[in-house]
Amino acid sequence: MGGVLPMPSFGDLFTDVRGDDRTMRVSYHPERGAVVLSLWSGTTCRGSFRMAVDDVSRLRTVLAEVEASRTPTTVSPAVPPAGGPPGPLDAAAPVAPRSPAVDQTGDISGTAHRGVLPVPRVA
Repeated sequence: MGGVLPMPSFGDLFTDVRGDDRTMRVSYHPERGAVVLSLWSGTTCRGSFRMAVDDVSRLRTVLAEVEASRTPTTVSPAVPPAGGPPGPLDAAAPVAPRSPAVDQTGDISGTAHRGVLPVPRVA
């Protein structure tokens, strides 16, 4: 099993919305040409993923689409009818965010198997 190394100079730490001391560490390792995403529970690494630096722009595009989908589009306010104050239906209705495009990147037609998961290895 590999040793736990200090965070490199490029990286960040994200807190899981579920709490319970869950975090995700993102670190850049130029000597490996990789970005490492690691999932932590307290001080224990529960899993890691080494992503080739060449895939970072594709991940960034997906995250930008997620961010854009949650930002409502600005709508111009409705013009009130002439001669009277605006009514409750005259205000602009909020616009629902659009869903991001999803690209299927592999065969997803297989059957899911539930069972005991292997113990994760720390890279």
